[in-house]
Amino acid sequence: MAHITLPRLREPSVLPGFGLALGFAVAALSLIVLLPLAALVLHAASIGPAEFIRIATDQRTLAALKLSFGTAFIAAAFNAVFGLLIAWILVRYRFPGRRIIDAAVDLPFALPTAVAGIAMAAIYAPNGVIGSWAALIGLKIAYTPLGIIIALIFIGLPFVVRTVQPILEEVEQDIEEAAALLGASRLRTVFQVVLPHVYPALLTGFALAFARGVGEYGSVIFIAGNIPQVSEIAPLLIVIKLEEFDYGGATVIATVMLAISFAMLFVINALQAWSRKKYGNV
Repeated sequence: MAHITLPRLREPSVLPGFGLALGFAVAALSLIVLLPLAALVLHAASIGPAEFIRIATDQRTLAALKLSFGTAFIAAAFNAVFGLLIAWILVRYRFPGRRIIDAAVDLPFALPTAVAGIAMAAIYAPNGVIGSWAALIGLKIAYTPLGIIIALIFIGLPFVVRTVQPILEEVEQDIEEAAALLGASRLRTVFQVVLPHVYPALLTGFALAFARGVGEYGSVIFIAGNIPQVSEIAPLLIVIKLEEFDYGGATVIATVMLAISFAMLFVINALQAWSRKKYGNV
């Protein structure tokens, strides 16, 4: 009697325990991420479409969302440029104090955000060390969107540096030497030989810094001034709604932030995939 061989649903893995590991991963992801987000969306949907639209399109809500996403994007773009520069210096050069600078990059990770916010508010306030000098030329930093951008640059810079730095360390200098022997200038070598290897990591660092900036609260509220429709960020507006026991309004704003963040991160991930496909074999 001939034996019938059924097709395998999955090829056997060299490493055992795939099913168990996958089950734990899915369960942890569901409990920690998916269920809370689903509860948030369901609670926001329970207030009705008309009320949802009214809260989401309120002038104060729109101003807070615009400020949060706009300042986070500007700060992440700034960090992408200067974070790459700092990573380049730390990888390619040896100089006195290099280890101190390398350790200082991680300071925003360890420092409580409230402490950072208080320190920056004291420095950039009109009577602060830097704020008083800026006031002489008519520039106000603290209690304005500019102060928010500075705070987000501070907390987002390590994400770019620590994401790009390992990739730069893996780029062999032999490639640069070969490009120089073929007649390429130093600037052309950097932009056409070295940086293509870094683009995917740079986009990852940008996405991480942007995501952190959108949801940042502790380091911003002290320097922002929290003036409605001027310097009030969306996370603060959510906290205000909760303090007023307006749970529906808080969940609506949070849901809108979630949707916008998901859409922007989806676009960034698509750019990352395109960058890896284009520059992966460079």
